[in-house]
This record gives sequence, C-alpha cells and structure tokens, in this order.
Amino acid sequence: MYRKHDNNRKRRSGTVFMLGGLLLFAAALFLTGYNLWDEQRAGDAVAAILEQMSALQGRAQEGLGATGGQDQEVPDYVRNPDMEMPTVQIDGEAYIGVLEFPSLSVSLPVISDWSAAKLRTAPCRYTGSAYRDNLVIAGHNYRTHFGKLQNLSLGDTVLFFDADGNRFAYEVAGVEELDSTAIEEMVTGDWDLTLFTCTLSGQTRFTVRCIRSE
Repeated sequence: MYRKHDNNRKRRSGTVFMLGGLLLFAAALFLTGYNLWDEQRAGDAVAAILEQMSALQGRAQEGLGATGGQDQEVPDYVRNPDMEMPTVQIDGEAYIGVLEFPSLSVSLPVISDWSAAKLRTAPCRYTGSAYRDNLVIAGHNYRTHFGKLQNLSLGDTVLFFDADGNRFAYEVAGVEELDSTAIEEMVTGDWDLTLFTCTLSGQTRFTVRCIRSE
C-alpha cells in the first residue's frame, strides 16, 4: 500500500515538473516571438520616417556641389553655434536629422529629445548639439537601430545631416563600455559626437566616440 502511494506521488511530481517545463518553453517561445516582432516593428518605423526625410540628404548633396565659391552663404549655425537645432515634424514627433553609417549601410533618423518610449521608435538626442561639437545620441540595441554599433571600427566614417540639410562628417576615434550610472563620463570629454546603446546585460552602455573629420 505504501509503495503504491509513493508511486502515485512520484507520477504526480513528474507531471508537475513536465507541465512546468512546458510552461517555461512556451514563455520562451512567446518572448522570442515578441522580440522578433518588436525588431521588425522598429525597422519598419525607421524606414517610414527615413522615406519622409530623404530630402535632407538631397539638399546636403546640392550644398556640397556648390562649395568652393567665395560668395557661398555661411550657414546660420556657423554664425551662431548656440542656436537651437532646427527640427522637422513627422507624425507629431520632432526630428533633428539623420545619422548615416556608410560602413554598416545603416541610416537612422534622430529624435530631438529622448525618453524610453521614443527610443523604441528611433535613436534620440540625449544632450548637446552638432553645432557645438558635443552631440550625444542614444539608441536602442535593436539590430535595426544601434545594435550594429559594435561592428564599427576605428577610423570609420559617421555622417549626420541636420534638418536644414547641413552635413557633418565624423570618424570613429574610440569605443568603450561605461557603467549605466556613469552619466557624467558619458556626456563630458573632448568628443564631437558620442553614440551609445545598452549591452545585452543592460548593466553597461556600449559607447562610440567620434571626432569631426570635416
């Protein structure tokens, strides 16, 4: 009698463990599916925004073609580096321009200010200005956002086009990982452009430091 009761208890325990394992497996599948969907959503959002901002690159290229003349108009930001960066409005959100990574074949719009919710749409200005050579941009680690930053190499070109079509060229001068609480270290230093994103652990920030090359 005791042996039969013990066997029943073992069977019940085995069933509980099996159900627990199935639930964990289902949760993992759900999480994987959600992450894949969220990646696709983020990529689609960026593509739609870039389509509406494509005129920025065109205006910048026209400006480059006109360089060389002594009578060329000096951009407003050169006369007044402390001016606010202009924005374009798309779907109720303000964007300061477009980042391009030629070596990664990646282009990304940049939102004027940041929040956790806005980072799900596109990279965001964390602080600073391209005009004062202290721009800091945060991005989610989606593969379609800043997830490829770790593939950048020293010397790689990074381009930024502001909302007026002005072109700013940088080169990667350094990479580092900073603690998530190292805010002062993130926003200070002699860097013209800083880009950062969360690592997979979420405890540190992968950071790319750039200097102006033009």
